[in-house]
Amino acid sequence: MTEDIMTADSGQTEPTNGAIPSSSPAELSQDSASCTSELTRTWLQFAKTFVIIFPIYVLGYFEFSFSWLLIALTIFFFWKRNTRCKNTRLNRALSFFAQEDTVKQELEATELPSWVHYPDVERVEWLNKTVKQMWPYVCQFVEKLFKETIEPAIKEANAHLSTFSFTKIDLGDKPLRINGVKVYSENVDKRQIIMDLQISYVGNTEIDVDVKRYYCRAGIKSIQLHGVLRVILEPLLGNMPLVGALSLFFLKKPLLDINWTGLTNILDIPGLNGFSDHMIQDIISTYMVLPNRITVPLIGEVELAQLRFPMPKVNTLTHLIKPYKLYEHSGQHLEIELFDEDPDKDDFLGSLMIDLSELHKEQKVDEWFDLEEVTTGKLHLRLEWLSLYPSAEKLDQVLRSIRANENLSSALLVVYLDSASNLPVRTRQSGKKVSIDPNPFVKLTVGQKMYTSKVRFKTSEPLWEEAFHFLINNPRTQELEIEVRDSKHKCSLGSVRVAVASLLKEADMTLNQQFPLQNSGPSSTLKLKMALRVLCLEKEVTSSQPSSVRVRHSSQNNSCVTPQPQTVTSTSNSTVIQPSQNPSCTLAPDTPQGKRGSDGSPVRLAEAGRSVSSLEISSSHKHQSHRDSTPSLASDISLPSATLELQQRLQKLQNGSGLRQYPLGEVQLTIRHSSQRNKLIVVVHACRNLIALTKDGSDPYIRLYLLPDKSRRGRRKTSTLKKTLNPIYDQSFEFSVSIVELHRRTLDVAVKNGGGLLSKHKVLLGKALADLASEDISKGWTQWYHLTEDGSKKIIQM
Repeated sequence: MTEDIMTADSGQTEPTNGAIPSSSPAELSQDSASCTSELTRTWLQFAKTFVIIFPIYVLGYFEFSFSWLLIALTIFFFWKRNTRCKNTRLNRALSFFAQEDTVKQELEATELPSWVHYPDVERVEWLNKTVKQMWPYVCQFVEKLFKETIEPAIKEANAHLSTFSFTKIDLGDKPLRINGVKVYSENVDKRQIIMDLQISYVGNTEIDVDVKRYYCRAGIKSIQLHGVLRVILEPLLGNMPLVGALSLFFLKKPLLDINWTGLTNILDIPGLNGFSDHMIQDIISTYMVLPNRITVPLIGEVELAQLRFPMPKVNTLTHLIKPYKLYEHSGQHLEIELFDEDPDKDDFLGSLMIDLSELHKEQKVDEWFDLEEVTTGKLHLRLEWLSLYPSAEKLDQVLRSIRANENLSSALLVVYLDSASNLPVRTRQSGKKVSIDPNPFVKLTVGQKMYTSKVRFKTSEPLWEEAFHFLINNPRTQELEIEVRDSKHKCSLGSVRVAVASLLKEADMTLNQQFPLQNSGPSSTLKLKMALRVLCLEKEVTSSQPSSVRVRHSSQNNSCVTPQPQTVTSTSNSTVIQPSQNPSCTLAPDTPQGKRGSDGSPVRLAEAGRSVSSLEISSSHKHQSHRDSTPSLASDISLPSATLELQQRLQKLQNGSGLRQYPLGEVQLTIRHSSQRNKLIVVVHACRNLIALTKDGSDPYIRLYLLPDKSRRGRRKTSTLKKTLNPIYDQSFEFSVSIVELHRRTLDVAVKNGGGLLSKHKVLLGKALADLASEDISKGWTQWYHLTEDGSKKIIQM
């Protein structure tokens, strides 16, 4: 019964729910395809999981370290990060070019060029076009710089980098861009130009390096640099190239991003990436970030400080005993011309040209000089080569030395007139007030000396930049008077007085400041820079030797050179000089005019070619004691101490043998004069039979002087030969001297033992004097000369 009921119920309910429809073939095929694809995806997911897990199993099976897993994950993360960043930059660049206006609106204000926001920043596209055209040549310059300068420097820095080389240097085809330029025109110095350049460099640079010794390769494949570069052009000059120097620096650290390749790619790992960029930024900061800067001078060897404030190094004072007109040449010679003043035309009395390089060595000369271009006439000059000392220590000494002559100076004052500001302006009323700018110029006066500056037209802020020099007799009593005047209205715009003594208290005796003008506007100032230098001889020379200052004559006759006084007699083949009783005082040769004293003896003049009048002779002897020279240290062989030492040595060698003179040896010379070249040619051939200072012999060399010149410049010497008593030199030497003057000269030949720097055997071995007054000097001769203790006796052996 129950089954029947259930059957009945089921029969009633089935029609209500309806029968299940049968599936079509299309639906069956879709179900089977979806099952297949799901199965495929399952297998693919399994394979991927297996590929990922299996290497871990392999690492564990082969007992690899866990570090390899970390390295793999780091490399994968680094590759993923770089790919994402590159895609982001590329998409952003493409969208910028496609929709420039839309991108500008989306960018932040700080990312836009400065010329968009600031009207005083100019967009210099013309400059970018110029840089773009120059870029290939910039690349060539950088490549040469790396190859020829940086690469050799790296190789020499370390022995391990001896195989270092740049294999590729390419800055790419994307040039540096300047997004904006701002030029400052207010609150800046008038002598400089300041510019701020907004630079941006996103370059596809490729620089590859290789160290072959260690098979190491590295490089850079892109660089980005953004920053504000300040360019300063100063000082502005009135001469070409108009700018003295170019200064470059960043106001703050620039933004830098470098994409490394090769071994240096490890620097792109997170953590190291920022560290490496900051390190490079710090290196840039040490050279190009304020206060550091790179300065490129544009004026060659002239120092920038000397352009605006030229300070002379030395000063040459010429004091004429008899005043005449003086014309000074600006080169290396002092040119003097004498004229007789007449109402119609001045008569020429002679000229003179003196080599200042010789005066520099002598320091002080007080002599009579023969005049050129005339038959007779002499000029008495006292010349001093004074150095400039930036200290007041020697001022009292100099003041005492010039006390007898008020015309001489003790110091030099250098005044640099820079500029003036806020000068008073005249106003004119013609219906309304009109301001009239002045035409200012400056008068500078010290004592009787006055200078006038250039006129600056129509300005109350004149800029002069002129330097003036004043010779000061006494800095403690004199004043500098400065007056600013208006050339248009012939009136004074202000004045100022500065005591020269105020500079003595300043550091380096230099003062640089703005002086308020008196009798001028309420804020009128004058900017000056002043320096005081004491004029003093660099070295005090008390030698009585005549000076070697040369006079440049058309005949090449150095008439101002003084010979050593000597007595001359003639022989058939040569001239023999007889010694006097007093070796330090001998007689002068006959005068060129053939004039002699009243007793028939030669007139004793301290200067060759001087006048023989009693007045001139007395004047020459009066000033002879003040004549200074600079003898060489090697001239000590002429001192009595050297001769005395040699005599004592000879006494030991004689050992009481009773010989009048111990033989010191001989020296062979060839002497000839070339009239065409005005040269005396001396050939030192050899020596023989020299004395031995040690058991191994001596170390001889030969020193030559052309008396009376004993300066270092006039010294000639041979090389030193070791451990020999018969040295052979065969060395030739030349002296610049004319044939006329040669007759008043003597060749001083000294043989010395060389030894070491501290050797006790560095002594005189012998000396000979060769007279040059023979008429055969043009033909020349070769002779042996006996060496004596002082050269007073000269025996010539053919």
